[in-house]
Amino acid sequence: MKTNSTELAASATRGGSGGATVRPPRLVLHIDDDPNDTALLQAAIRKAGADFTLFNVEDGEQAMAYLSGAEPFSDRLLYPLPLLVLLDLKMPRQTGFEVLKWIRSHPELGKLPVVVLSGSELQDDIKQAYLGGADSYLVKPIGFDALVGLIRSISHVWLDRKAAV
Repeated sequence: MKTNSTELAASATRGGSGGATVRPPRLVLHIDDDPNDTALLQAAIRKAGADFTLFNVEDGEQAMAYLSGAEPFSDRLLYPLPLLVLLDLKMPRQTGFEVLKWIRSHPELGKLPVVVLSGSELQDDIKQAYLGGADSYLVKPIGFDALVGLIRSISHVWLDRKAAV
């Protein structure tokens, strides 16, 4: 299950009591072509009690369209820039390396943290990701409890500390 634009808009506009201003959702862009990985991440986010919304795009072309605000992602109220990108490496059409290179070549996205979340433990992949500008490289864990722990760590390191600054 991936978050769609209707869910994203609803979470951004839910009101509280007394008409208090609601902060927009803390958005993490997940770039991964495997719907099973996305569903597991969504479940782990719920179990971890993490305070962010995961929005998935399935390939590099969709990722670039989302990040550049191209159609169908041009409405920044519905599709805000993410606070963090979780990037898989092995995808059709464009690899995660190509997406990372594209992100780092756009100055307006230069400070956007990119965490590679890959099944690959190959040293060449890790080295290439860091040389390409990845902020971190994490191997997808085996086992749901390990994934929940990883989500808690990602939230703490990349989102909670940023909000406190």
